[in-house]
Amino acid sequence: METLSENRCFGGTQGVYKHAAKSTNCDMTFAVFLPEEAQHGPVPVLWFLSGLTCTHENAMVKAGAQGWAAEQGIALVFPDTSPRGEGVSNDEAFDLGQGAGFYVDATQAPWAAHFQMETYIAEELPALLAEHFPLDMDRQAITGHSMGGHGALTLAMKLKGRFRSVSAFAPICNPTESEWGQKQFSIYLGSDSAKWAAHDASLLMASAGFDGPVLIDTGTDDQFGHLLGTAAMAGAIAEAKQEGTVRLQKGYDHSYFFISTFMEDHVAFHAEALYS
Repeated sequence: METLSENRCFGGTQGVYKHAAKSTNCDMTFAVFLPEEAQHGPVPVLWFLSGLTCTHENAMVKAGAQGWAAEQGIALVFPDTSPRGEGVSNDEAFDLGQGAGFYVDATQAPWAAHFQMETYIAEELPALLAEHFPLDMDRQAITGHSMGGHGALTLAMKLKGRFRSVSAFAPICNPTESEWGQKQFSIYLGSDSAKWAAHDASLLMASAGFDGPVLIDTGTDDQFGHLLGTAAMAGAIAEAKQEGTVRLQKGYDHSYFFISTFMEDHVAFHAEALYS
């Protein structure tokens, strides 16, 4: 693992790191914020999965999460959204290829050679973090935005017992019924739509649910609202009698201005679960 940068931040350290990942068969970059408490022992961790076109840097710089995490004594992990680099398959469209891994393990050529993002986030990166950072891996929570909200919700429900809480900002909740999902799943996973259900948060909520609290925020002026499937997720939460809250925030859109406005709420929400 190579340290690319480390900066003093809210009494702790904001670092950026790179390593050769086996699952994605390329170098991967990620960021970790450690609060001051990490100098004295392992601290709980909150993952933030970013959305389409983003890298680790977008949320690290724009979400305003470090100050609130420092207040709660929580570490933050900002992974990249896809494999990258020379030789990694890509597409000219913003919603496919590099920057658009959708947190799935691709099975179709040419994507399968590198696009193993579910395995990377669920297995390889956590193992690396546990080895190199003072993190309490028994106390984890996860959040994300848009495509990253999709990843946060699906991984939380699939990795039983891993995360104590899950939240999302404007998540893609019902990708099997959306252009943001149908396109990518057919290309990454193949034409058999039955295989897509394992990556649809609304379907997973209906079939499996989550053993912990759920918080979802979406803006009423979200320019991509028609692609998110918020109503399907709200219905699945109600049907499953899931402990959860879906909030429609009046006038907010899909941007990081929206995320930073409600980040304090989300960090406090996870802190309650992580310290209970």
